Amino acid sequence: MRFLKQLAVVVLVSFAGGAAVQAVTWNAPLTLIVGVAAAVLALAAYSWVVRKTERREPLEVARKTAPAALGRGVLIGLGMFLAVIVNIAFLGGYEIRGWGSLSGAIAIFGFMAAAAVTEELMFRGVLFRIVEERLGTWISLGLSGVLFGLAHYFNPNATLWSSLAIAVEAGFMLAAVYAATRNLWVPIGVHFAWNFAQGGIFSTSVSGQDAPQGLLDGVTSGSAIVSGGEFGPEASVYSVLTGVVVTVVFLWLAKRRGNLVPRRGRAASAATLGA
Repeated sequence: MRFLKQLAVVVLVSFAGGAAVQAVTWNAPLTLIVGVAAAVLALAAYSWVVRKTERREPLEVARKTAPAALGRGVLIGLGMFLAVIVNIAFLGGYEIRGWGSLSGAIAIFGFMAAAAVTEELMFRGVLFRIVEERLGTWISLGLSGVLFGLAHYFNPNATLWSSLAIAVEAGFMLAAVYAATRNLWVPIGVHFAWNFAQGGIFSTSVSGQDAPQGLLDGVTSGSAIVSGGEFGPEASVYSVLTGVVVTVVFLWLAKRRGNLVPRRGRAASAATLGA
């Protein structure tokens, strides 16, 4: 099955890249270099396995569309997190105490580049895309979103609520972004910018994981439902609400563009499954 072949290749390369990033232990220049290299290698592996198994060019990661699509995604991701952190700060759940660390921000940049690319290739490039071909957009969005949330259940400081929040604000939302654009660079940009803003700019925990201090010396406090508690702002109700709004907008856009895929008949699904 091409699904398993593609997933195996992407997971293997992503695991190797992730291990390499972890090995340099937040050394700023090394983490930047290794992280970007891991992202490039994962994209090359994805492109290769798509050509081999589907006999087509992987237009969803075409280099000519990368600058504009990635830029749009980055702007969306930054805007989303800025809206979240401003609301948290307004209720006293976040405070900036001064400047943080440039070297920390550089290290986080490399780490998040690898994380965003590999996770988008696995969950949207392989899982969502191929399941959507068989079962349609709605089932694929729900399935891939729930699995994305569950994948974060084993993170430090994770709870059932934080996993549900990740499923809604990231799993569903990023799948909707891909459904509307049919371009993986956009969700990669959203994912990267959201994560980097959390850790690399505002110095908050990212999906429960602590990292070096980012550009700002910031701290969260107060009610976990507002600030996200030890898991970080992704467990904040504001993140969930923001994710829901963006998901609805992109699903509306996907429908308007005719990009919503209906569920195929049983015979067609069985034929595709054996491809």
